[in-house]
Amino acid sequence: QLNPRERISRTMTYNPLSPKLTIKDSSIHGLGVFAAEDIEENTLLGTSHYLLDNGRLLRTPLGGYYNHSDDPNAYTHKVNPGLRENGMRYVELRALRKIDKGEEITAIYRLNPL
Repeated sequence: QLNPRERISRTMTYNPLSPKLTIKDSSIHGLGVFAAEDIEENTLLGTSHYLLDNGRLLRTPLGGYYNHSDDPNAYTHKVNPGLRENGMRYVELRALRKIDKGEEITAIYRLNPL
């Protein structure tokens, strides 16, 4: 019989990126996020940032690796922008259009996405 910690570790897995995405060298800057498979328009790519109660942003691995473009293929979407109690405020990254396998995921950077 497994103890509670062993049960949790065998049933829960943290994946900082969707299996649809991978990180590799970017021609834009350093490393970037790329489509590991074809991605349909408006597909949720993941959470890029959380807004903490003190007003600071917490960047996720996804938020740290997607690059800026003036001609993006993804966009950020605020979730619960006004929520302050009993919930989290965060930013999702979604596909703006169909993204082909191997294409770099880019979005327009904003100074404060929330």
